[in-house]
Amino acid sequence: MASHDKHDDDDVKIFQKKDFDKGKTPEKKEGARWKNSNVWSSLEFALSGIVTAFQRERNMRKHALTSLIVVVFGLIFKISEIEWLFLLLSVFLVITAELFNSAIENVVDLASDYNFHMRAKRAKDMAAGAVLFISGFALIVGLIIFLPKIWSLIFG
Repeated sequence: MASHDKHDDDDVKIFQKKDFDKGKTPEKKEGARWKNSNVWSSLEFALSGIVTAFQRERNMRKHALTSLIVVVFGLIFKISEIEWLFLLLSVFLVITAELFNSAIENVVDLASDYNFHMRAKRAKDMAAGAVLFISGFALIVGLIIFLPKIWSLIFG
């Protein structure tokens, strides 16, 4: 079910029992990067998440390519401001849903340790269903905007 292109274990930190000697929490330089000390670090984490999704998630790249194509069609057909609003809303909703789906898949895979569990399957299926659902909305918006324009181009 996972749409991950590759699985890396290099992002997993393993602490040894001795790291917790005398009741102390281990302090490592890497740990500091997990804290949002200001708005800029929060923005950096968010952008890192988006970049990671594009690098690791095949479906995210497919959605991005489709989004680019519909934006080009919007420019070619000179769609109205309202049509742009609906088109861009659709694009952003699909990308956002895919980001949530990818995040849910990663958390479920981590929690289930890549073993099959019916609850894990259901969670991943529901997240994928959300992407499908919002993609249906995007398809309907695209048809409403572009079909009349294509029809008039061919038969007008």
